[in-house]
Amino acid sequence: MIRVQEMYKTYQMGENAVHALNGVSLHIREHEFVAIIGASGSGKSTLMNMLGCLDTPNSGDYRLDGVEVSQLNDNELADIRNLKIGFIFQQFNLLQKLTALENTELPLIYQNIGSKERHRRAKLSLELVGLGERMHHRPNELSGGQQQRVAIARALVTNPPLLLADEPTGNLDSRSGIEIIQMLHNLHESGNTIVIITHDQGIAEEANRIIRLQDGQIVEDREVH
Repeated sequence: MIRVQEMYKTYQMGENAVHALNGVSLHIREHEFVAIIGASGSGKSTLMNMLGCLDTPNSGDYRLDGVEVSQLNDNELADIRNLKIGFIFQQFNLLQKLTALENTELPLIYQNIGSKERHRRAKLSLELVGLGERMHHRPNELSGGQQQRVAIARALVTNPPLLLADEPTGNLDSRSGIEIIQMLHNLHESGNTIVIITHDQGIAEEANRIIRLQDGQIVEDREVH
């Protein structure tokens, strides 16, 4: 699913060069559940941006689901993001004026899917995350955990091969966080490839494999269970 070879990324901060990724290589197989963990400044957010095709490396190769994405232009990267990746963010990133159903439909609009098919697929996606009865509610009428479920439904609606979750429980109370992690387990058991970016060791231990970053390099890569 993911093949990264000798990836480097340097940011210029004034007169200083920050080496955010320093020769990272990793392989993630289809249907794996992987946590990428590290402290602030370890490079995990930069790596997430690379894996999510939100940024490009200075050097190195990245192949996602058989597509070499390292040298794609911005429009091609946008297409890859929309077709290959479902994003789940800490901040939910829902549009407040839209219902849960309308928020879930958004990726399908970018794929030029007709309204009837959009409704059908968004409804199925919301039912999958247990929000079938709340699909016409707006975000301010939903709890934090329910809003994150909408975000997961939105990530699933295009049936992408990769789910990329950036601190998915970071803004939730402990009970809602447990529910979201259980939902990710269920999705993994259904065949989804899931990569979680986190600083929380407890969350990382929920995955089947932990990759730890420090100073832009992988310092640990182990199976959990």
